[in-house]
Amino acid sequence: MTLLAKAYNSFQVKELYATLKSTFKDLKVEFEVCGVTNRDWIQLSVSGEDENVTLHYMDDKIGFCPTNLESVRKFSTIHGRVIGLDKNRNELYVDIGVFSPDPVDAAVSLPRLQAQLADGRKISLGKLVELFGLCKNLPLSVKVLSVDSDRSRVEAELAEDQQNQYGNWIRSLLDRLQIIGASYGEIKSALAKTGFNRDVVAIEALGTFEYSMVCKLGTDAAGLIPRLGKNLGKAAFTIFNPRKVTEFFGEE
Repeated sequence: MTLLAKAYNSFQVKELYATLKSTFKDLKVEFEVCGVTNRDWIQLSVSGEDENVTLHYMDDKIGFCPTNLESVRKFSTIHGRVIGLDKNRNELYVDIGVFSPDPVDAAVSLPRLQAQLADGRKISLGKLVELFGLCKNLPLSVKVLSVDSDRSRVEAELAEDQQNQYGNWIRSLLDRLQIIGASYGEIKSALAKTGFNRDVVAIEALGTFEYSMVCKLGTDAAGLIPRLGKNLGKAAFTIFNPRKVTEFFGEE
């Protein structure tokens, strides 16, 4: 099975195994984390008397990759990861866990992003990426609009819960530092070492190793990156600043 979760180094694979082992310690089930795909999706095997219960729990809490295009259903919602963008075609691409026999990403067109994030205003793809802090491997929920097996193409839009999340973030007026490629424990440890605990309201999970750190009112998320970065190895960072979003659209 391939979990709809990414690990960015071998330590995180071991950490996930330890977490799963603790979670299912009272069930009659055996599992092994086999490694990751070439796009970092975590693969594991599950067997035992309580296999179905375990798989149902994992599917509910994390989800499984569809792995092939035939398993992608129209109008389904998938909690994928941003993989990149094409400014020439004006499309944002989301890795939805299709990699066999070849990777197929979901394409979200600029007009759909403009309709969902900018009330239809003609804002460039690059500007929307900047305003909403979209970066590689950032978790993003998308709704599948069409699946074309002949062209190996999936078209999608932002899922309703993703739009609602951005709306809530904007209304909060609180900066968010999105951290990609670190565990909750690593982030807590980094905050303790840097003394930034007092600047943070909460650490919210976006994925298994992707988190959104909510800053206190008046705290500049960008200002935390230099020192936190030294304590979080190869983690990637991006900023969501609701004031910049509201100011930009106010000016528009």
